[in-house]
Amino acid sequence: MYAVIKTGGKQYKVAIGEKLKVEQIPADIDSQIVLDQVLMVADGEDIVLGTPVVAGATVKATVVSHGRGEKVRIFKMRRRKHYQKRQGHRQNFTELRIDAIEK
Repeated sequence: MYAVIKTGGKQYKVAIGEKLKVEQIPADIDSQIVLDQVLMVADGEDIVLGTPVVAGATVKATVVSHGRGEKVRIFKMRRRKHYQKRQGHRQNFTELRIDAIEK
């Protein structure tokens, strides 16, 4: 059984027991959250598509940790113009463990 959820402007395919990193969610560690933007639920041959979300479907997840991703380096340069700019960015994330998928 798996589901496709939407959180943080992105879509993720999740199954029970998986861990995934999503955009930062303001929740405490070891707290349980409910993701209600479920776009699709599949259970073997039985597939339910939402328009745009599946009515009544939820995904329950536990917050495992918060952290920051790898540093992305940005380098901008204009040739022959004596312009160089260096910048870095680390995106915050929340790691979730999927506990249950309910139709």
